[in-house]
Amino acid sequence: MRTNRLGNTTVEVTELGFGGGPLGGLFESVDDEGATAALSAAWDSGIRYFDTAPHYGIGHSERRFGDVLRHKARGEYTLSTKVGRVLVPQEVNGRTDEDFEVPATHRRVWDFSRDGVRRSVEDSLTRLGLDRIDVLYLHDAEDHFEAALRDGYPALAELRSEGVVGAIGAGMYHAGMLTTLVREADVDVVLLASGYTLLEHRSLDDLLPACAERGVSVLAAAIFNSGILATPRPPDDAYFDYAPASPEVLRRARRIADVCEAHGVTLPEAAMAFPLAHPVVAGIIVGMRSATEVRRNIASFEAKVPPRLWADLRGEGLVDERAPLPA
Repeated sequence: MRTNRLGNTTVEVTELGFGGGPLGGLFESVDDEGATAALSAAWDSGIRYFDTAPHYGIGHSERRFGDVLRHKARGEYTLSTKVGRVLVPQEVNGRTDEDFEVPATHRRVWDFSRDGVRRSVEDSLTRLGLDRIDVLYLHDAEDHFEAALRDGYPALAELRSEGVVGAIGAGMYHAGMLTTLVREADVDVVLLASGYTLLEHRSLDDLLPACAERGVSVLAAAIFNSGILATPRPPDDAYFDYAPASPEVLRRARRIADVCEAHGVTLPEAAMAFPLAHPVVAGIIVGMRSATEVRRNIASFEAKVPPRLWADLRGEGLVDERAPLPA
């Protein structure tokens, strides 16, 4: 699988990365055996970029990644995790975590301070059982952006200068805030959720041009926009960015699906290929919860998409004129 370098660093990622949210029990529980099977299938397929976070299953995702990756040669893969939430132990009392299907053994405390960032990194390394993290992101800082930029970013830059991490950036949904970070800080990469997909092109306005100007890489996450692009034909109850899809979004997604079908391509295949055509996009990240999902996504990722498909999508006004098209 092809790899690309992040910014001006020596850190490289495979063009398809494994997103760790589902292995933390996002939407439904996953047992350790199933998580191991999914990660092993990803490794066997050639994926060498793995992204996780303390938030995902209040540590479960990190632990499960570590259980598999500890047995691999450390120089053969790239691992990223995130800071911004410190996990504090608490009594379970029969409760399930509000965001993930895991016992509520910890609570999350927002903390982008220097001490909070360093504590989070130490805790992550303990859960992972590894000696280093390759990429470190400020996580979900939309409601704490001032603190993340003022305190969190310098803490990440310090860790990078110490050689504790190889590349730094932020993982967020808000393209405008990521643009501010790119312009005002010295980051290597941004992880953009839902902002550059076959259905959503808002980051072409400012973020992607700013990244090109500053030499910052982009990793496109949530490329299926919460599921509407994850099947060959979006169902009536499809979700778009964590909410029921509007009639207009559903109509547009189905028209894209029609064009794909006419070219013998599925909607997920086109959705995975589209972001990678932009020169600042180093890779895409797809959340996966089982070996079956991994194999299905690998097949979509490797599918050949004829150039005429992109021309037809653009001809119908379904792809922004500014978006680079895959060859």
